[in-house]
Amino acid sequence: MSLVQTLNEHMKDAMKSKDKIRLSVITMVKASLQNEAIRLGVDHLSEEEELTILARELKLRNESINEFSAANRDDLVEQLNTEIKILQTYMPAPLSEEELESIVKETIAKVNATSKKDFGKVMSSIMPKVKGKADGSHIQKLVHKFLS
Repeated sequence: MSLVQTLNEHMKDAMKSKDKIRLSVITMVKASLQNEAIRLGVDHLSEEEELTILARELKLRNESINEFSAANRDDLVEQLNTEIKILQTYMPAPLSEEELESIVKETIAKVNATSKKDFGKVMSSIMPKVKGKADGSHIQKLVHKFLS
């Protein structure tokens, strides 16, 4: 079942159960997916494009949490945390630390990286493999750790 179909089913369930927050999040994600499809001029997005949009939505909410925390807006932080939990249900399972380290080591060996000068080459090779399954900043830290 595609992400849009899943969202439609969950949207119906949220309407029936009168879960306003879940309904709001699903509606926002569906709108983002539709806007991206229109922007790209396609009828359906690939799974990778859908993951990119979900990751973007999560990133926006995480950044907002930092801003709202600094402004002592705990009510908004709590709402965003709820939205993040809902969004994470549509993301693939995150990779464990061991799996990430293994992927980083394999990629470094595969692209013959020997120093920090090869950082960009390693990152561009790793990111498609871990899209939606790991945070980019965490991957950067691991790459720096293994390239030093």
